[in-house]
Amino acid sequence: MAKEFVWYGLTWDKVEKLSMDEFATYLPARARRTLKRGMREPEKKLLKEVELGAPNIKTHCRDMIITPVFAGKQIKIHNGKEFFLVMIEKDMIGHRLGEFSQTRKRVEHSAPGIGATRSSASMSVK
Repeated sequence: MAKEFVWYGLTWDKVEKLSMDEFATYLPARARRTLKRGMREPEKKLLKEVELGAPNIKTHCRDMIITPVFAGKQIKIHNGKEFFLVMIEKDMIGHRLGEFSQTRKRVEHSAPGIGATRSSASMSVK
């Protein structure tokens, strides 16, 4: 049996029916103030595209708060170099889009280079 989704004590059916003001009351203070202030034009445009169900959505709005309308959609989020495809799930509601498109890569070191210190030069060359 599948586990039922619950968000702040609300089932998914109730979460989908929340208005933007009611949804904001369940968010932390910073996100609540952001929604209360109103969305900027690029954020309004993105929300409209998501509501209409556009197939190939690309955005630079990394600070957009994920609302229940986004659940189940695929959005390409810009990470500074390229657009990273993200599948929005129910658990991501209330977070920001930028949290799921990493801007930094993991550091991968190789063998010591020419001019390295004497201690690192003694490593086996392979």
